[in-house]
Amino acid sequence: MANLSGTTIMLTGAGGALASAVAQELVDAGAELILVGRGDSLKRAEDRLPATEVLDLDLTDPACIEVLRKHKVDALVHTVGGFAMQDAHKATPDDLTQMMSLNMTTLFHCVQGVLPHMLRQKEGMIVGISAGQAARMSGKGAALYTASKAAVAAYLLSLNDELSAKGVHSCVVYPMGALDTPANRESGVSWERAIDPRGVAQSIAHALTRPARAHVTELKIYPEV
Repeated sequence: MANLSGTTIMLTGAGGALASAVAQELVDAGAELILVGRGDSLKRAEDRLPATEVLDLDLTDPACIEVLRKHKVDALVHTVGGFAMQDAHKATPDDLTQMMSLNMTTLFHCVQGVLPHMLRQKEGMIVGISAGQAARMSGKGAALYTASKAAVAAYLLSLNDELSAKGVHSCVVYPMGALDTPANRESGVSWERAIDPRGVAQSIAHALTRPARAHVTELKIYPEV
């Protein structure tokens, strides 16, 4: 198991299916958590998990940046995102705004919040969730979603290129298929063909413990079949 004792990690999307698996993995590894989320799902995470701070924030609002900057963290794990499908010819400007806001803007705001401290301490790790469609650069029926997740990947990889010499690294996680979540099961995804969120969580914990001279920048995680 990864050893993250003495590490403070900001986890966004707290209470979501993936974030819950990640949170448990990080706590088991000894990390101290700052949970960021919204409403009832955040409250459930707060009741179930130990946390040094709990922040109820709208990460699509740029005002959240100043709140996040008040908290010193060693790593950010950003799981906030959204998914929607539409035929390309039926997509609207509002559809584009929504996908970019949920997937890219929230990440940008969080990075702007945590980065000043990471640069001052000359050490930090930023992990974000992209998607298998973005890794393949195709997304039938989900062009806007794929574009927003591709933006996430490009942003994180560019950050790594720019900041690694200053001690701050980033990692893109690509689930190469649907996650095994209650919502996905309800939509008809078979658990046998879905990715176990606990496996994704373990991979993230592994990335967080890599030394600078062996850091991980991209992780593709596949279902069994």
